[in-house]
Amino acid sequence: MIALGLNILLGSGVNDKNACQRRSSGDTLRTRMVDEVIIKEVAARDGLQAQSVEITLDQRRELIEALARSNVPELEIGSFVSPKAVPQMAGTDELARDLPRGNSKFSALVPNMKGYELARREGIDQIAIVLSATEQMNQNNIRKSLDDTFAMAGDILARARDEGVAIHAYLAVAFECPYEGKVSPQVVLEQASELMRNNPARLVIADTIGAANPRDVKAMMTELVTQFGAERLGCHFHDTRAMGLANVFAALEAGVRQFDSSAGGLGGCPFAPGAKGNVATEDVVMMCESSGFSTGIDMEALLESVACLTRMIGSQQGGRAHYWLTNNWQKFSN
Repeated sequence: MIALGLNILLGSGVNDKNACQRRSSGDTLRTRMVDEVIIKEVAARDGLQAQSVEITLDQRRELIEALARSNVPELEIGSFVSPKAVPQMAGTDELARDLPRGNSKFSALVPNMKGYELARREGIDQIAIVLSATEQMNQNNIRKSLDDTFAMAGDILARARDEGVAIHAYLAVAFECPYEGKVSPQVVLEQASELMRNNPARLVIADTIGAANPRDVKAMMTELVTQFGAERLGCHFHDTRAMGLANVFAALEAGVRQFDSSAGGLGGCPFAPGAKGNVATEDVVMMCESSGFSTGIDMEALLESVACLTRMIGSQQGGRAHYWLTNNWQKFSN
């Protein structure tokens, strides 16, 4: 093998030419594989859950239909939570019964086993569960201790495995907690290892309050990719400190190819003070497509969904490049 490598570098012989051709073919295949970025659109759940304006089921349905037309690979339609805890998510079961046709894979978030059962009853087979890296965030988010939360996640993951359901396990406040401050990377790595032993379809590292920076993101995700491979890893970033897009790029450089984002940059967690909007889907698509990655998302249709959000919320929505994109979306047409 060493001799073959030296011959290829030296460019000698017919066999060397064939070897180069084989290597080129393999490199092309690998390039096609790594150049696709999968985006989960979360505006219909994370984007709406903390909004103060009244949002009807018809408006939520209109948004989901608009987002589906943009050809987002994955689309989170809402959460199966108590309407007393998160009023904006009431009626998600009704939405799940009348989803639009298209190429998007629909998913929902659940807080516990009861939520899992409700989601399954409505035919949802891609489900998100959230565990926080700190005790206080777990208590404030789902009223459970850290140990109880991980035990519950283990039960859901085991049942989902038996039922053929894809679970996306979110590790929230993975960089900083609004109640306990900075989170040790070692703690996150240990928790990630515990979750990965239960074989989730995806482990998502979530910067819930937008406190991460590109250096820490790249270090964390590089280590996780080294340990578990990139295929089952994803990231969820907020743009509180204007570093959301930079953090996406840092994760891309670490090998991650699956990201959550929200049309218009809308979003925030009602139980996490400081959790401002998610990184905007249109900004992520623009950056990825400009950098040679493929998202498969229709930018014109995506901007139409942002306009839908603007009408729904009653104020202008849009990512950092919104003005430029509204005049130049053709450069990113698929």
